[in-house]
Amino acid sequence: MPMIAIPSAVKSIEDFSTADQEKIERLDTIFWSKIADTSLGRIFSEVTTVGGSQKADAIKDAVAKANVQLKDVMYVGDSITDVEAFKLVRENCGLTVSFNGNKYALRNSEISVLSENSAVTAVIADVFCRQGKQAALNLVKNWNLQSLKNNRVANPLLLDRLFSLHPKTLPKVQIVTPENIESITEESNEFRKIVRGEAIGKLG
Repeated sequence: MPMIAIPSAVKSIEDFSTADQEKIERLDTIFWSKIADTSLGRIFSEVTTVGGSQKADAIKDAVAKANVQLKDVMYVGDSITDVEAFKLVRENCGLTVSFNGNKYALRNSEISVLSENSAVTAVIADVFCRQGKQAALNLVKNWNLQSLKNNRVANPLLLDRLFSLHPKTLPKVQIVTPENIESITEESNEFRKIVRGEAIGKLG
């Protein structure tokens, strides 16, 4: 089917054109009736969509099962549905990272990452797991090719992967502060639209 045009101030299906309303109804039929009646349809009953409070609950559950503390958690998110999880982790001295995040994510994060791939977060996570939160923050404070190549504080395989993906310029990574939050938010919002598309990038 042709792409659906999303109006700028859409609030309900009635805000779409008649043709697009028909496409949406057709997709609803495919996903909630046709697929649901097949053996593949069991996915819909077995998988639960996780929202804001459920993400925080999932962290508590994972921490209990792993027998670790919340300060041992590094949480990566990008939107309003991550705010409660961010607050839980941050209030308990874990590490919070916004990955191409919007304003809600950035307001509750300590680190901002703008990247088209997860190599950066893998490097930060490696340092956090092996050396702790302060080491991860120090890594970000000194985030440049020369420093990473000289110190090689992270797993060499992860660093080599990062360097192969970004041989000349690293993705932008920085500590979020009250002084730079506005500029980071503006930059992240624009980058988010490029990576995720205009319509998805504007979502909360």
